[in-house]
Amino acid sequence: MIDPKDLDVLKAAVQRFVSLTDEEWELMLPALEYRRLGKGEDWISEGQKELHVGIVLSGDMRHYYTRDGEEKTTYFYFENHLVSSYVSAITGKPSLLTVEALTDSRLLVFTYAHLKSMYDKVPKWERFGRLLAEYLAIGLEERMAGLLTTSAEERYLELLQGNKHKIIERIPQHYIANYLGITPVSLSRIRKRLLEK
Repeated sequence: MIDPKDLDVLKAAVQRFVSLTDEEWELMLPALEYRRLGKGEDWISEGQKELHVGIVLSGDMRHYYTRDGEEKTTYFYFENHLVSSYVSAITGKPSLLTVEALTDSRLLVFTYAHLKSMYDKVPKWERFGRLLAEYLAIGLEERMAGLLTTSAEERYLELLQGNKHKIIERIPQHYIANYLGITPVSLSRIRKRLLEK
């Protein structure tokens, strides 16, 4: 049985995109289940097909690509974040990314197939799927633009001053450096420089 508090977390995440009636919301309930991941365990690995969407109830997770054996961290997930290799779910193609639990993590999940099955029944669920895809597209473009148009120091300052403080507080430094596209040594130099200012 799903804890009502956990349902409220998912409902709040969905309602950031669409407002649902009780009847519309109840269509999702039969598909919900819990998933637990241990530290270091993958939600999805590169090459697998994504079947699920989840909401992080507790834990820290990261999303990364692998190129020539080197990992490139592009996103972090914390509680109240929706998580999925959504492009893989939509296209049915193997995921290009891996999502890994950095700590023991607990999620509430549903299949993408169930979400899609509700599109014809309830236009608001279809709207949710579209708005979620648009939200992810915006995030990807902003991330790409940031990597291409700002310095590593500017990206680090944005982490410090923006709404991504959980990254600074909870993510190990070597993953933050990877996320910024620099080495841990370079990150240490940036931090030292900023402290001296």
